[in-house]
Amino acid sequence: MRAAAVRTGSTADSPSDKPFAWTFTAPLYVGAALNPVNSSIIATALVPISAELHVSVGSTAVLISSLYLASAVAQPTAGKLAEVLGPRRVFLSGIVLVLFGGLVGGLGQDLAMLTVARVLVGIGTSAAFPCAMVLIRRRAEEAGLDAPPGGVLGGLAVAGMATAAVGPPLGGLLVGAAGWRWAFLINIPVTVIALAMALRRLPADPGPDRARRGFRTVADRIDLPGILGFAGSMSALVVFLTGLPRVEWAALAVFVLAAVPTVVWELRRTAPFFDFRGLAANGALARTYLRQALTLLGVYSVLYGLTQWMEAAHGISTVEAGLLLLPMGAVSALLSRPIAGRNLVRGPLIASAVTMLLGSVGIILLTSHSPAIALVLVSLVFGVTSATTTVGNQTALYLAAPPDRIGTASGLFRTFGYLGSIVSAVIGGIVFRDGVTDHGLHVLGMVLVAAGLAVLLLTLLDRRLMGRGTPHPTGAEPHHPHQGAPHMSTTAPSALVPARTALLAMDFQNGIVPRAPGADALVERVAGAIADVRAAGGTIGHVRVAFTEDDWAAVPGTNASFSAVSEAKTLHHEDTACRIDERLAPEDGDIVVRKVRYGSFSTTDLHERLSDRGIDTLVLTGISTGGVVLSTLIDAADRDYRLYVLSDGVADPDAETHRVLLDKVFPSRAQVIDTAELRALLPYA
Repeated sequence: MRAAAVRTGSTADSPSDKPFAWTFTAPLYVGAALNPVNSSIIATALVPISAELHVSVGSTAVLISSLYLASAVAQPTAGKLAEVLGPRRVFLSGIVLVLFGGLVGGLGQDLAMLTVARVLVGIGTSAAFPCAMVLIRRRAEEAGLDAPPGGVLGGLAVAGMATAAVGPPLGGLLVGAAGWRWAFLINIPVTVIALAMALRRLPADPGPDRARRGFRTVADRIDLPGILGFAGSMSALVVFLTGLPRVEWAALAVFVLAAVPTVVWELRRTAPFFDFRGLAANGALARTYLRQALTLLGVYSVLYGLTQWMEAAHGISTVEAGLLLLPMGAVSALLSRPIAGRNLVRGPLIASAVTMLLGSVGIILLTSHSPAIALVLVSLVFGVTSATTTVGNQTALYLAAPPDRIGTASGLFRTFGYLGSIVSAVIGGIVFRDGVTDHGLHVLGMVLVAAGLAVLLLTLLDRRLMGRGTPHPTGAEPHHPHQGAPHMSTTAPSALVPARTALLAMDFQNGIVPRAPGADALVERVAGAIADVRAAGGTIGHVRVAFTEDDWAAVPGTNASFSAVSEAKTLHHEDTACRIDERLAPEDGDIVVRKVRYGSFSTTDLHERLSDRGIDTLVLTGISTGGVVLSTLIDAADRDYRLYVLSDGVADPDAETHRVLLDKVFPSRAQVIDTAELRALLPYA
């Protein structure tokens, strides 16, 4: 459906031919590189700018914080706009803003104009990454890809975090050879190239429906009040953080006054800009954001703090400082793509934490008399940190974010990264407030050791990451504790993509649960499976059987099972017996449907609601195996869902029926696994 729409007015390559040809990915990579390069390229220009404009070096820090603030607010906003208005439109608009920002900065005559330029650049460059993630996700779906396109995400990682490390050396060369204005003017030729490629190669967005073109309609769809509240809160928070250690009480008050009503507003909306409930339920995504923020605290402390120390305390020139950090960017670029191509999460994240710790210890050991090779070695270690954190967390983001909110989720991913960067600038200002000294550098190193330990513990103690990659081999026969003989699957189970997976809990209602063998243990196992899937970012669906008076009247006498229900007037939808067992009670964001036949699909809108969320994989649990589970499985298989049945999450009063279905019937249409295997198949949660 979408594939046909995106073809109009575009020369983009056909998704079915070669979905990720270089003509499609090149403009995305160039656009994604603009923000990190502009974030870091200014580092070597601050001292020359202060000298020419006759302002203090400390006051030029506004050129860093202004871009961070603009980016922190604009990244998720651009993602939301891309989801609603179309990623190509938002991408092109962002490129134009960067072009204007380069012109304003290149011609700027005072610090105010340069700050305006940095804000324009920050807003404009913020569109690229979330728009790229939306385009990549949509192209992958059109091509029918189940796994993340690791090579493309790796290229995006190289263009993103890896290029941030290239900023200081590039800035050093530009500033040293042509002056500080080229830290801004470099955007002009790059944006012209990106604009030309994007206009020619990115697929055109579908035309908006006429009913959705009005300002009020668009404002409601993007949740404009939520965006404005988020912008106000973030602005006040950044002002507060950048003012530390002096407490800006006014900024703190504004933050509270803006944040509280924003949170209340967002909690009341069905489709909020910042989905607090969704983030709280999606543990995998929340931890991805936190890891990104903590690790980038270390990476950017090296880019800014170490650069500043090399120039001020070590006596190294601007050009030399940039060149000494060049290996950091090179290592990041070389490692990012091959690691991403394997779609790994846990391994890169552990490597990121360990190298951050090693590099932080290295910073503590540096002195103003350390040889240049020691500085290069520290930067090399953080180059590994840069690559592995970007790859691991970016793949985690792709898997954990709901498909229809990948733009906003990607923007928030960058926002949390910028919070880490802002905190790094704050820490640098505190440790160097009395001058750039070895002692200040060592204090910075100790802070980074603490942050590295937090990242390492956050990774190692994550039981979802520990469980990854341990499914039973082909032909394994795990024990099913509640009844029946072990099953035999014909193929090894495949890892699940949480954002495309739903667990269905079927007929777990008060009047049915007591009939199941080992009912309490069954409900406990299903509750654990629900918690695992929910924590990983998957969807939970609840199905119950219940009738209204009209439903009873509509049951024909030819229906052997439900005509008896109609005649006896049982299973009324308001009866306590039809309520879902409180131990499995639905939560906000779950799907709940009521059916009037055995299967979960034929008399409900379940299929449409699953399709709207991009779900193509179902994990089935229910009572009974020969009733709702069998009927739903056959219907779902005919609808081309990828299916899993939890052998210890289903039950039937007839033990022989249960055994035959699990061992003989279900394996031809689904993977039959148990709750322990389900936990192992969830990449991280």
